[in-house]
Amino acid sequence: MNRKNSNNKIIGLFLLIAMVLIISFIFSCGKQNNASPAGTNVQYHVLNLSPDLFPVNLFIEFKQANSSPYVFNVDQGYFYVPSVVLPYQFRTALVAGTELFERSDSLKAGLKYTLFIVGNQGNASVKQIFTVDTASLPAVGRGKLRFVNASPTGTGGLDVFANGTQAFNNVLYTNYSKFIELPAGNYDIQINATGSSNVLKELNPVTIQDGRIYTMYAYGYSNRVDTAAFNAAVITNR
Repeated sequence: MNRKNSNNKIIGLFLLIAMVLIISFIFSCGKQNNASPAGTNVQYHVLNLSPDLFPVNLFIEFKQANSSPYVFNVDQGYFYVPSVVLPYQFRTALVAGTELFERSDSLKAGLKYTLFIVGNQGNASVKQIFTVDTASLPAVGRGKLRFVNASPTGTGGLDVFANGTQAFNNVLYTNYSKFIELPAGNYDIQINATGSSNVLKELNPVTIQDGRIYTMYAYGYSNRVDTAAFNAAVITNR
């Protein structure tokens, strides 16, 4: 009888230890899943839209931040950079590494940014368009879209139509619109020179998903037919 009671006590002790271990594991998992991110970085995005600019490298605190050079119209996506104000040096990827331009933008932790490099190196018209890509969430069942005019031949402005309805009007070169909300779905997007019915570029379909945020940009030259011809693309910001 005493042996039976002793065995029951031992089994009970093992069960108690097991319960404690399980509860501790559950709480530790909960703490791990709910842990806040450090929030010390931002997401940065570079698009080289200058057809004759040499491949470009980004240096932060004199260290190269990109793994491969930014070449014309190749989207490498977002990557993390420090959220402190530092000189951002953009240099040619050639051996000499000549500095092309420098920026010292104030970047806020948790936000996304895109730097569009536009213009023509041959006539010294290279410029930058800098955008904040983080916006408030759209309403349920809707997405957000904005438009960036990065086309040097779009100096007279560009109009954008979504399924035949004007979405953006007279967006000048190096300018960009505010985000607008659109119902989720597929869209036939047409880009015209402001005041003209001639379609410079058509994107079909452009899919706007529920809760997503997008930036559409036009780039290139309407008077060229090579790889630098007028074109457009869409970035998913969120």
